Amino acid sequence: MKDAAELAARGAPHGSVVVAARQTQGIGRHGHTWHSAPDGGLYMSMVLRIPARGPEVTLALGLAVQEAVSDLVSADIRWPNDVMLNHRKLAGILVQNSGGALIAGIGLNLNQTAFPEDLQAIATSIRIETGREIPLESVLDRVVAESLRYVNKTKPAILRLFEERSSYVLGKAVEVDGRIRGITDGLDADGFLLVRTPTGIETILAGGVRELLS
Repeated sequence: MKDAAELAARGAPHGSVVVAARQTQGIGRHGHTWHSAPDGGLYMSMVLRIPARGPEVTLALGLAVQEAVSDLVSADIRWPNDVMLNHRKLAGILVQNSGGALIAGIGLNLNQTAFPEDLQAIATSIRIETGREIPLESVLDRVVAESLRYVNKTKPAILRLFEERSSYVLGKAVEVDGRIRGITDGLDADGFLLVRTPTGIETILAGGVRELLS
């Protein structure tokens, strides 16, 4: 994302993309690291010159990645920034303001055959799930095209699509950052997650949402 931010500061146009074969300092939300095996995944950052908005930009990019891999797998989307496959993370998204633009970082696990022990239960790749090696170029083209298409949608359209295509938004038992437990109850008008708890509705502005499996 640093390289894309530098390009943005120099005037790189909307839709400019930086792609890495590997990352040495991959980052996720809240300073978490993103495991980036060499030649295993798609690691890209995109310059978006659109009006700075709330969480719907991240939601739109999740929809875009889900659509981009729909010919390969049937993925789910976990609010606000994870693309899931069989309850494990397939892709992550991070959006930051920098250089007068939004920088969208997308990490998508394509051809990894294994993950470090501490990630095996929570991460997966398309190759692990399907047994197929996926050409990076074909997926890159689709991710870029779908990202540019989805971020241009209106906020109401993005929120409606996310509610339709994410199993995590409504009726899911979840825990947020180990402190809030309840049942998801849709999105508010700004795209924040609503969770119904024994004491009322909580509006989740940020945080790690995890499904509570029975």
